[in-house]
Amino acid sequence: MNEPLFRLIYISRNEISGDEATLNREIDQILASSRVKNPIENITGALMFNAGCFAQVLEGSHNEIQNTFERIQCDPRHSHVVVLAFEPTSERSFSNWSMAYFGTNSNAAAKFGDIANKAGFDPSLLEGDRIFDLLKEHLIEAESASHRKQ
Repeated sequence: MNEPLFRLIYISRNEISGDEATLNREIDQILASSRVKNPIENITGALMFNAGCFAQVLEGSHNEIQNTFERIQCDPRHSHVVVLAFEPTSERSFSNWSMAYFGTNSNAAAKFGDIANKAGFDPSLLEGDRIFDLLKEHLIEAESASHRKQ
């Protein structure tokens, strides 16, 4: 029997210090680790970074998401971790991605930076659905662009 599917959306503050090369190296390490562990745990999702903040969507079983999220909360590269949504879902939106990524040079991250700055990192002003829609919209755009290039 298949376990029910859940979606977690959270934001956190970036605690990586140093120059841009250090930041990029640390984010690459986060992505590499996620892309190895997530398929083993049957987790899919997307990560976005900008304005000193991370936003992430994780999809999978309740227990696997909780285990993954526990590691994130203990990671010193994150602080002020805030859950925006954690709820059952009928399907995965990032099923082809162990961890999609939108960095500071992406349109999605630029929009996220605007949202985060306007909200002043106040969780009551940040909506999980808005973050989710932003990631999904830009993933679809990126996939369409890559298909057009082929």
